[in-house]
Amino acid sequence: MKESEVPQDKSNLESASFRELCYAVDENGEYTTANSSGWDPKTIALNNAIEDIKERIEKAKKLVFNNQTSPIEYYMEVHKMDVPILASYMGLWQWRVKRHFKPSVFNKLSQKMLSKYAEVFSISIEQLQDINKE
Repeated sequence: MKESEVPQDKSNLESASFRELCYAVDENGEYTTANSSGWDPKTIALNNAIEDIKERIEKAKKLVFNNQTSPIEYYMEVHKMDVPILASYMGLWQWRVKRHFKPSVFNKLSQKMLSKYAEVFSISIEQLQDINKE
C-alpha cells in the first residue's frame, strides 16, 4: 500500500496514544515505515476477542463460586493463558494442570504447588485460594 493509503481509522490504539508501525511504499516506490492509528476491521476483531475473554473470565468466576472449578482456571483466564501455556509456566504436564481445576484436588495441593501457581499469576496464595481477595 502507498504511504498515503495507510489506514487512520479509530481504534484501541488511539486512546492510548499509540501508533502501529506499518510498511508502505513511498512516492519513489521504496519501502518505508508509516504510523497508523488503526484499521476498522482489525479494531472490530480485537474488540470481539476482548469481549470473548471477558465472557470466559465471568464464566470461570461463576464456576468457581459454584464449586465446579478451582480458582486456577479463573486466574488462567484472567491472565489470558490456556492450559498448554499454564502447564509450560508451571513445568507440569497439561493433564496435571487440568486435574488441579477440580476443587477437590485443588483443596489438597501442597503449599509449594500453591506458591508456584501464585508466582505464575503474580498474586498471593491467599488471593489464589479466594478470588474475592483480588
